[in-house]
Amino acid sequence: MLDCKQTSQLISQSLDRSLTLRERFALKLHLFICKKCTQFSQHLQTLRVALKTMVSSIESNNSIEMSSATKQRISTYLEGKI
Repeated sequence: MLDCKQTSQLISQSLDRSLTLRERFALKLHLFICKKCTQFSQHLQTLRVALKTMVSSIESNNSIEMSSATKQRISTYLEGKI
């Protein structure tokens, strides 16, 4: 059984890579019984959506005074972080 520290690490890793079947099972089991880790997972998902929205906004907003190349570099950087 995972503890909260291991669970938070797995939640974070799941944003960057596919978890193994064993990891997914252990994570779901822990999230089923731990409200704090479930909230942490939900917060990370909210941040991920917010960053994706920010990327989209930067790309489409013509009132932001910067070159399209600069906008693209920022978007590429943020996409790499989500």
